[in-house]
Amino acid sequence: MHLMSILIQLAGAIMLLLWAVRLVRTGIERAHGALLRDALRGASRGRVRAALAGIVLAILLQSSTAVAMLAASFAATGTLGVAGGIAVMLGADVGSALVVQALSFDLGWLVPLLLFAGATMFLKFESRTIKQTGRSALGIAFILISLRMVGEATAPMRNSDVMPVIIAYLEDDAITAFLLAGLFTWLIHSSVASVLLLMSMAAQGVLPAEVALPMVLGINLGAGLVAAGLTRGQAVEARRIPAGNLLFRAAAAAGLLIASRLVEIPPGWFGTGVGRQVVNMHLAFNLVLLVACLPLTAAMEAATRKLVRDKPAEAADDPITQRISALDRSAIKVPNVALTSATRELLRMAETVDIMLRPVMDLFDSGDEKRIARIRALDQEVNRAHTEIKLYIAEVNRGSMSQEEARRGVELTGFAINLEYAGDIIAKNLLTLAEGKARKQLNFSREGLKELTELHERVLANSQIAMNVLVSGDLETARHLAAEKEHVRRLERESHERHLKRLQTGTTESLETSDIHLEALRALKEINSLLVSLAYPLLTQSGELLESRLLRTA
Repeated sequence: MHLMSILIQLAGAIMLLLWAVRLVRTGIERAHGALLRDALRGASRGRVRAALAGIVLAILLQSSTAVAMLAASFAATGTLGVAGGIAVMLGADVGSALVVQALSFDLGWLVPLLLFAGATMFLKFESRTIKQTGRSALGIAFILISLRMVGEATAPMRNSDVMPVIIAYLEDDAITAFLLAGLFTWLIHSSVASVLLLMSMAAQGVLPAEVALPMVLGINLGAGLVAAGLTRGQAVEARRIPAGNLLFRAAAAAGLLIASRLVEIPPGWFGTGVGRQVVNMHLAFNLVLLVACLPLTAAMEAATRKLVRDKPAEAADDPITQRISALDRSAIKVPNVALTSATRELLRMAETVDIMLRPVMDLFDSGDEKRIARIRALDQEVNRAHTEIKLYIAEVNRGSMSQEEARRGVELTGFAINLEYAGDIIAKNLLTLAEGKARKQLNFSREGLKELTELHERVLANSQIAMNVLVSGDLETARHLAAEKEHVRRLERESHERHLKRLQTGTTESLETSDIHLEALRALKEINSLLVSLAYPLLTQSGELLESRLLRTA
């Protein structure tokens, strides 16, 4: 096989592997998002429990980076402390290594079964949970197929004239091997894919164990860099979690790299066969890191507070750091440019509403007055954006506009009004309910909490879809968003009915929190309806949505 053919097949296999890993993760997130967040909420009750939660989440999501982003979002809202978040990350790295272990075995016989079951669940069922579980099954099948493709692509490399020269150089220069593996992992944003690729090449005899060890260490460093990079724009508490994990990983990887140069580490310790040694090295590294560093998470939290600092308070008055509106006053007389500016500002407004909505269930649990006050203060930002967008579009309308531009302006104004109303529902209804629940020291029933959490997760997911529709104007995504209105209505109706049954059976928690439960259901459904409204203009234009549901009479 020619070198170019090998590289093309290898590149295709790598991209299939990356896509398949993502397919599994998104399927699990969409099918079981509420359960994942519940598991992370429990991580604040001790370091061991946090580490176990990280292991379970990483196995389900097949990505320690995805767990890092979840932990960072919880830390940003104050639900998860930095030390607990670092413990979650240490566990997530072990969970990710266990995923590699499972996928490293010969599971080719499973591929037809996974393809059949996954495609059937995804195409033939309407249930969101079943469809997304099918998506994950397809992802696992594609991972196994991609690994077979990697093996086929790399097999001819054993007879290459160039490969022995490269390998000989890397054997003499462990630092270069270490850095190359770290850079590759950072570029593809997946340690699972990196280790599986390395395993496949080692199993084909392309990489010897002497090169594989520093590359495994480099992959672990690269994985830490990925999470730190993805959270760099978030709140300071969110940034400290991946920063602490990165410091642990960097110190351990660099230390072991130096030790391996001074003292020979027999590859036989990690099993027979270089491919098996690669995955066992990876798991051993992360297990040792977990055991050694879990007692040090509090000390690392203190270190990150010194290293990762928040912006000084006085920076708020610095014109360079002040928020800059996307509403371009110089574009008022150019309607298409002005409407694009308004769309950008509207997206920022939608993101603010999403930030307000995201911690609602955590606030129902904690009743933290300071956090409630901080979230409620964001409603002023939403109100300000609503007013500015409305007046800006009105000023644009005074100029010369096409019929299409005028229609778009009306749509944007309408959605700004809906977002402002959604912000009010969160600030004046949901947060007030959370305060009342905390003041009266009430608790939801287990079933009631599960129902509210599921509905909240569904509305949060629809918030992201609504923002995607706003940016892309994609008709298929708009259809999906519109269909979500009925799904949320069904969830709200079913929860309402089950709540009434609990009242009939005299469930104490349900009796005490009845008004709060029902009002929260109503508020979440109303917020979802306001978000779904963004899809209507696109569907109306395509002829898929009637302007009125009333039957025409003669």
